[in-house]
Amino acid sequence: MRSKNLIKERRARIKRRLGRIMKCLCSGEQLRADEMLTASESLATKDYAVSGYPSHAAEIDQKPDTGNIEEAESSLRESGCLNYEEARALLGRYEYQKGNIEAALHVFEGIDIASVTPKMRQTLGRRRERHQRFSQSDASTPMSIHAVSLLLEAVYLKAKSLQALGRYKEAAQSCKVILDIVESSLPEGLPENFGADCKLQETLSKAVELLPELWKLADSPCEAILSYRRALLYHWNLEAETTAKIQKEFAIFLLYSGDEASPPNLRSQMDSSFVPRNNIEEAILLLMILLRKVSLKKIEWDPSIMDHLSYALSVSGELRALANRVEELIPGIMDQKETYLTLALCYYGDNENLTALNLLRKLLHGRGDYPHCVPALLMASKICGENPKYAEEGIKFAQSALESLQGRCDQMVGVANCLLGISFSEHSRSVLADAEKVKRQSEALQSLENAGSMTRMRDPNVVYLLCMENAEQRKLDTALYYAKCLLKLEGGSNLKGWILLARVLSAQKRFLDAETIINAALDQTGKWDQGELLRTKAKLQIAQGQLKNAIGTYTYILAILQVQSKSFGSGKKHLKGNGNYDRTLELETWHDLARVYISLSQWHDAEICLSKSEAISNHSASRCHVLGLLHQAKGLHKEALNAFRQALDVEPTHVPSLVSMAVVLRRLGGHSPAVVRSFLTEALRLDRMNASAWYNLGLLYKDEGSAASAVEAAECFQGAISLQETSPVEPFR
Repeated sequence: MRSKNLIKERRARIKRRLGRIMKCLCSGEQLRADEMLTASESLATKDYAVSGYPSHAAEIDQKPDTGNIEEAESSLRESGCLNYEEARALLGRYEYQKGNIEAALHVFEGIDIASVTPKMRQTLGRRRERHQRFSQSDASTPMSIHAVSLLLEAVYLKAKSLQALGRYKEAAQSCKVILDIVESSLPEGLPENFGADCKLQETLSKAVELLPELWKLADSPCEAILSYRRALLYHWNLEAETTAKIQKEFAIFLLYSGDEASPPNLRSQMDSSFVPRNNIEEAILLLMILLRKVSLKKIEWDPSIMDHLSYALSVSGELRALANRVEELIPGIMDQKETYLTLALCYYGDNENLTALNLLRKLLHGRGDYPHCVPALLMASKICGENPKYAEEGIKFAQSALESLQGRCDQMVGVANCLLGISFSEHSRSVLADAEKVKRQSEALQSLENAGSMTRMRDPNVVYLLCMENAEQRKLDTALYYAKCLLKLEGGSNLKGWILLARVLSAQKRFLDAETIINAALDQTGKWDQGELLRTKAKLQIAQGQLKNAIGTYTYILAILQVQSKSFGSGKKHLKGNGNYDRTLELETWHDLARVYISLSQWHDAEICLSKSEAISNHSASRCHVLGLLHQAKGLHKEALNAFRQALDVEPTHVPSLVSMAVVLRRLGGHSPAVVRSFLTEALRLDRMNASAWYNLGLLYKDEGSAASAVEAAECFQGAISLQETSPVEPFR
């Protein structure tokens, strides 16, 4: 009972204070600012102390906003007096300004905004009509524009008070009222300078910017997205910087919030215009608009715009589009070093490696500290290490990076050593002299071991490369150790680790163990990702003489690819590269199956497989080679020769076709041994570990009949036997 009486007494005091303020204002008397503050403090602060809420007056010490006194005076002059809601709005504003959040909210909650909403709408609507006639008189409106501004500001401050108290959903609902009132009153948007003579435009701008943030705090992502779109699609007459800030925050929310938004429903959208279909496309559109504004000098340059756009376009596989955006920027906006690095990354990601390398060369040959730019040196070394033609240059880039990294981050030094090892390894495959080849291989292993030491063997990529390099040099026990370390380090999450371990075991002729590893990997892998594992399993079955089992495995791969194509072919948009990988896997599976049928002398089945692969790609060196093997098995050596020639026309470096070409030429006779030898030496230049090439080169030397040739032949046969004993069912790389 006592608490109810206290509440009644508090309400009575509030009414008496408000009545006194209104009476003074209506009678023409003006209260001084300090008197208003005293009245405010006595009205709200003391009453709140009674109700159990603490006062926050001591937390924020601010001077009273004389702009609101002017608003009140303007409203008084134009309408004759302040009504109850306007007086509360003014009083609540003072309480909020002093830091009395609970007291201010208590005052704002007493405003019946619904009762004055029709008058506010009518006032805003008529104000627009007069604005179009260039008249500023509010004589025939039910309220003054200053009163409307005062009340809308009160609703905004109520939302801010609720936000400060952690009542985010109520705050968002309160803030939304402001936008609803203005949008329903002015369906076509705010005219220019509509509220220039009062604080209306300022309040609207703040409310438009605040509403999405409140919905995010209230954990209502769908409402936040709708609020962002509302802020950008309706003409709120916002400043350029404010609009840009909203666009950027919206793009960030779309990219990283984790909630998929429904596509926007744009009533004014042209049929030929672009409508984003998902979060990423909408974010990209917003960020590109911001970049366009930067180019037109409408807003200041913000580096984070490019960061977010880079992420969005990267995950979409649209790196060329990102490069175009960077190239369109006015020179000087982005740092030259950053520009070159960004463009190089874009072109590299778009498989234009030479263009990327040329950009990096240009940067590294520049002035100042550009030649010592570590990211550029590392990236250039990485690109060069993927091409034997530029491997030696890649070695120099990596060595320069190591010189620049002396005494710096161990992780970066590890990366530089790793790239140096890759370049050494790639270069070793292109040198002809055996001594130089052995030296480069040794340097490759040493660099990779240094990388492993610097990264404490915790980088899966370094461990994978160590395993690969040792395996290719036929140091199989060491390769097996690293393969097991890799599997443990990754927890079996990467298919490459499983496959590499199986290949190392197959090189040791432990086919059953290798197949067990593949079966374990299949148990942990989704059906759509099993293709490469199953292909390795089929080759292990062939190595064990289980040809029928291999046929069944290949058939299962093709069935998976067919179902996958039907399930996702039309409705799923693959990232760039995925579709090509599936087509390549299907193509090579048909070729593998054709080889099995050829070994079983099932010519018709082999021809069916080749016709299926031709439908996928009729310009395939692998297909032409298998066709040549089919003709060769039938005894049609001339037709086989033509097929191998076609394979080399498509891909001059196709090693199996070079070896098969030499075999058929030697069997047909009538060709110079030097011509036959040229095919085999070219094959060995490309792949020094090819046992078949060494064996056939030995046969060629044996045919010559001389003592020196016999020695050469013996060495070739010895090399072929050694390689055959340690050859995996599939190439390690």
